[in-house]
Amino acid sequence: MSWGDENTVFHVVLNHEEQYSIWPAYKPVPEGWRAEGKTGTRDECLAHIETVWTDMRPLSLREAMAAQGAQA
Repeated sequence: MSWGDENTVFHVVLNHEEQYSIWPAYKPVPEGWRAEGKTGTRDECLAHIETVWTDMRPLSLREAMAAQGAQA
C-alpha cells in the first residue's frame, strides 16, 4: 500500500482550522488532525472534500472576519 496505489483506503481528515486533507487508513492520523468520517479510495475522498469544503478560508480567519463585520 502507498499513496499512489489505487487500492489504498484513505480517511478524510480535518484540522483545528477546519482544513481538509486525506490520509492513508493504514497510518495513524497525525497529531493535530482528526478523522472526519469519510473513508474510501483517494478519488472518493477527494470528491467528498470538494463537496463539503466550500469555504477555503481557515476557521480563525472566518471568525475574525465575522467579528469585524459584527463591529461595523
